[in-house]
Amino acid sequence: MKMPRVECPCCTRHIAAGIVAGRPGKGRLWRHDPTERPELFGDALVSCTGSLEIVDLPSPVQLEFEEPDEPVEEEPGGPLGTLAMF
Repeated sequence: MKMPRVECPCCTRHIAAGIVAGRPGKGRLWRHDPTERPELFGDALVSCTGSLEIVDLPSPVQLEFEEPDEPVEEEPGGPLGTLAMF
């Protein structure tokens, strides 16, 4: 699934944003490193201050699902060979 990319308000990089449930048109930026990370922080794991921020998504939001190359065949009784109890 491809997620829409939105410019981070802090570092101005284009980052994927996942849809926020119950808030149409809003998305939460994925965690990402600041652009100056190597120079300022060395090997420490540091997130950009814009990570996980809720932002406006470009409209209209259309998620794209990728189709598998080959059809997946399921075994009878489910993938583990089990049957439903109820």
